[in-house]
Parts: sequence; C-alpha cells; structure tokens
Amino acid sequence: MIDLERERARMVEAHLQRRGITDPAVVAAFRRVPREEFVPRDLVEFAYEDTPLPISAGQTISQPYIVAVTVDALGLRGGERVLEVGTGSGYAAAVLGHLAKDVYTIERIENLADSARARLSRLGYANVHVIHGDGTLGWPEHAPYDAIAVAAGGPKAPPALLSQLTLGGRLVMPIGPDESSQVLVRITREGDTEYREEPLADVQFVPLIGEQGWKDTPGRIVVPSRTERRAGLGALVRETAEPIDDVETASLDGLLDRIADSRVVLIGEATHGTSEFYRMRARITKELISRRGFRFVAVEADWPDAARIDDYVLGGKRRSRLEFTPLARFPTWMWRNVEVHAFVEWLRAHNAEHADQKAGFHGLDLYSLFTSIAAVLSYLDEVDPAAARVARHRYGALTPWQKDPAAYGEAVLVGRYESSEPAVVAMLRDMLERRLEYARQDGERFFDAAQNARLVADAERYYRSVYYGSAASWNLRDAHMFETLKALFAFYGPGAKGVVWEHNSHVGDASATEMSARGEQNVGQMCRAAFGEDAYLIGFGTDHGTVAAASNWDEPMQRMQVRPARPGSYERAFHDAGLPAWGLHLREPRRRAVRDELLPPLLERAIGVVYRPETELASHYFKASLPRQFDEYLWFDETRAVEPLEQAPRAEPDQLPDTYPFGV
Repeated sequence: MIDLERERARMVEAHLQRRGITDPAVVAAFRRVPREEFVPRDLVEFAYEDTPLPISAGQTISQPYIVAVTVDALGLRGGERVLEVGTGSGYAAAVLGHLAKDVYTIERIENLADSARARLSRLGYANVHVIHGDGTLGWPEHAPYDAIAVAAGGPKAPPALLSQLTLGGRLVMPIGPDESSQVLVRITREGDTEYREEPLADVQFVPLIGEQGWKDTPGRIVVPSRTERRAGLGALVRETAEPIDDVETASLDGLLDRIADSRVVLIGEATHGTSEFYRMRARITKELISRRGFRFVAVEADWPDAARIDDYVLGGKRRSRLEFTPLARFPTWMWRNVEVHAFVEWLRAHNAEHADQKAGFHGLDLYSLFTSIAAVLSYLDEVDPAAARVARHRYGALTPWQKDPAAYGEAVLVGRYESSEPAVVAMLRDMLERRLEYARQDGERFFDAAQNARLVADAERYYRSVYYGSAASWNLRDAHMFETLKALFAFYGPGAKGVVWEHNSHVGDASATEMSARGEQNVGQMCRAAFGEDAYLIGFGTDHGTVAAASNWDEPMQRMQVRPARPGSYERAFHDAGLPAWGLHLREPRRRAVRDELLPPLLERAIGVVYRPETELASHYFKASLPRQFDEYLWFDETRAVEPLEQAPRAEPDQLPDTYPFGV
C-alpha cells in the first residue's frame, strides 16, 4: 500500500524545494494539502508524481511544480484576498487557502464547480468560495484582489481581471498565441493603467474559454490553429516519410548515409515488448556492423548477463566461470525472446566469418548487484586469492539483503543499517590500482571483472538513492549506463563505433521532454553532450496493436492490447497520416518544414515493462518536442507483441555449445 504522506513529503522535497520553491509558507501549504483527494480514485497512486492528471470534462489538474511556481510568484504573505480562475478539482484553491485570508475561485464548467465546492467544504476550507461562471470576467462583487491566479492559457490578460487588481497586485497566468505556445507571466499593477509584465516559464495549459479569452467550440476545447497544424502535419509526413514495406527487405541506404560516420547510434523503442521495434532495431544494427564496421552492441540489460551472450557470439572460451541462468530476472521477455535470439545467432555467425572484425554484446544496466559481486569474487579467486578474501569481507555487509536490495537502501536511509559505500568503493579502487598486474594475465577478463566491481559500487548508491525520489535514482542509473558506454569505447580502442539499444526514454534527448523539468537526464542527452553530431538518436512509435507487458512489477507477462493514441499526441498525428510504416529524418536543414511543424511539444507515449491502459494518460504519456528529441523516427502503425523464448531451441543437449547464452 502506498504511503501517501511519505509520497507527499518526497514530492515537496524533490519537485518543489530542489527546483527553487523555497518560501517556507508555500512549502508548508503544499505539505498540508492532500493531493490524492483532488484526483480520480483510480489515479491516486500517481497523485504525487510531478505531472498533470486528467479530471472530468476533459480538464486536468496541473502538475505540482507549475502550481507551486504560480503560487510562489503571487508573493502572498497572509491576509490577502485572492481570485483564482479555473477551479478544476480545487487543488490549487486549497493551497491558496493556506496562504491567503480569502480565496474566490471561478469555474466555467458547472459540474466541476459543484464537485470542487463539495470537496473543499468536506476538507474544511471555509475560506475558499467557489462560483460557476465566466472566469475571464472575474468576480467583481469581491474585488479588488491582491492577487489573481489563472489556470488556463489565453491570448492576453483579460482587461476585466486587470481592472480588479489592487495597486501593487499581481496576476499570474499563461499567455500565448495558441495552446501550443504559452509563457507563464506575472503582471503587476503599478498605476491606474500601468502594468509591468515579467515572463516566468514556458508552459502548456488548457485554453482560457470565455468572453475575454478564446471562444468556445462545441464538442471540443482546442484552438483552431492547432487543428490546422495537425492536418498539415499529416500531409507533410505523407510527403516526406520514407515508406517501410517490410522490416527484412526495406532499403536502409538513406538511413545509413545520414548516420554517416557517427560514432554511436542509439536505437530506442516505445515499449519493452513490441516485435517490430526489436526486429527493425536488429536489422539496422546488422547493417551497421556488416557495412559500417560497428564493433559492439550495448543494451539495457545487466552486465554479467550480457557477458554470457558476449562469450557466445565471440565463439571463444568462457571468460566468466560464474554459473547462473542469464536474463532470468523480471522482465524475462524483454531479452529472452525470439527476436533477440535471432539477432544473437546472426551475430555469432557474423563473428565466425569475420574473425578480424568481431562485434561484442554488452549490458549497460545496474540491477545485477549480487550477480556482479559473485562475478568479482569468482575472478579474484583465480587471479588473486588474497584480494578475494578482502572482497568477501567488504561485500559481506550486503549479503543479508540479497533477496531485497531495495530494503537495504531504506534501512540505510532511516539509520537502521550502515552504508556499505566506503567498502564497495574501496574494492573498486583497489582493483583499478592493480589493473596493469591483472590485465597482463587476461585483459578481457579483467575488464569484465572491473565493470562488475564498478556496477556494485553504483548499484549500492542506486538502491540508497531510490528513496530520495525518482530524479535522483533515474540520473544515477543513466549516468552509470553512460559511463559503462564510455568504458566500452575505451576498451575497443580509438575510432571504435557502437550501437545502443534502450527505451526511447533513455536514448531520446531528455532536455527536449518534460523529464528536464523534473531534473532528469538520460543517456541520449549525455551522448549528445559528449559526441555532438557523432551521436545519432533513433526513436520508435506505434498507434495500436499488442504488446508484451505486465500489469504490475514482478507479475506474469501478458499480451495486452495497445490503445489507439490519444488526441493531442504525436502518435495520433502520425496515425492520421494514414501510412502503415515509415521513417522520418529530423536533422537535416532540408527537412525544415516538417521539423518546424513537429517542433511545438505534444504528448508522446512510453510503455515500459508495466502497462496500465486504464490510466494511460497519467502513467504513459509525457510532453516532448520530437525533432529535438531524436534525429530519426520510425513508425509502425499497428504492431504485435514479442514472442517470449520459453526455452532453448529444441535440440539434444550435446548439440548445444557450452556457452549457449540463454541457458535452460
């Protein structure tokens, strides 16, 4: 069961205080308001994520950080009279109720006004008054106001609202030419007709409908220019996209020419369980290895597990003596599937024919804390038994947490257990200090062991960071994956080129998405910073079909139906283009027309190993600017789930190599 009070405290610390909301009164107000009371019952688990959530009548409750920026900009000190336009669920009004003497809030949708009034009354907000009406005209009966907050975007500040400000009063609202381009501004009244305007942040709100705002359109709440833009976008996609007739036979010459001499190609996926994504990613990678000399594939999998596959595709002796079934932890279908198996077999055959230009297979992730500990110990037992005894002592404090490393992080956080950080870092340092001695015996085996030791150090930090909020743990994980990628480039030598396989959320530049507003970075962003145009980022998308996923973490895989994309998303616009499969280049200047049309942020869908169609908007959509996120985008309108590899291919045991990668 979710501890909502702890989640609220985490939200305030991670998403407000760490991002500059430090006014003690504002922070205290957010700590006191139970956001779970203002969201639909089936979305309570997402109440303290920093994201907008749907409420009724096609409206949303704004993300906590944007509410906080608005409230903070009003500069309330207590005793003020405040007007709010756009009550919604009443959450922002409740926050304001803790800061001001009286709050008057207007909602144009009657059933929202009624439910917000009842909710605020039930929660004891006697100083918050709700009315149903046209918010663009304000509430003259209670004017003037010391502050006005508007929770919808308009073409300009309504004159009626400006006239209801006291001298020195502040109005904060989103303003822009349409709903795709808004700036949150603060307007201060400095005289009878004098106002000072300050921009605060780029935002996206629902449109401000009313006499002095946007005009209502029956059946929908959109600005006409946005609709026209979507129609034009579909036409541009049809004109400029490169059709994909078949994954196995489609020409990739144009894509390879655009990739040119890039040093790293990052290939994403919009889900962790779609066959078309896996097969096209494998097809591109085969071309990069066979035609462009790429030396390795680095995937979103654990290092020791991928090392078993690396042994297999290289066809040599086993470097690790550790015995375990690789890629067996949840979610097994993510890598133990028919599509990956086919690529692994191709890579083994390719390496057998090209002994002087073999390509490796490696894992970037850090979840294999205890498998990596075992790998380090196994290595040291052979090359340095004395160091192995020291390692067992240093790693020993982590042993009780082998079944639940996350519980270790919580125990350290609350002071019930001492951190093992000094011990695991010391072990890594000792191994690196003796790298020359160890590498002389077997450089490849030392590299593998050193990466496992580095993984142990980073994983220990990761499991402690989980309890500090999603941004901290996300950044540590992606930083580890990027550092592992850099270590691979160093290992393969000057001029080496590599391919990365990860989810879109890891390979697409995070600075072009709402992840950046949460303080999150990712591998794609780090690669662009490190390699510039020598990093080539490829994303994927789909509208509907089936996907391999689970309803909750650590539950069985299901073949789920992917819902058709939501209006207001890139996926819906691409579906409306009417082409079954295509690729779209987004980097070159000659693509300026389609790039400019795609540039304003829209919703984008991301399905991981868990898929919850019933809460899809909250749990699987985020805002992004696609041309800034990727250099290339590949679309499959209808897709199907990957086929899990239930067991090794049917064959007699003595016909399978000892290093068969997936085990039995």
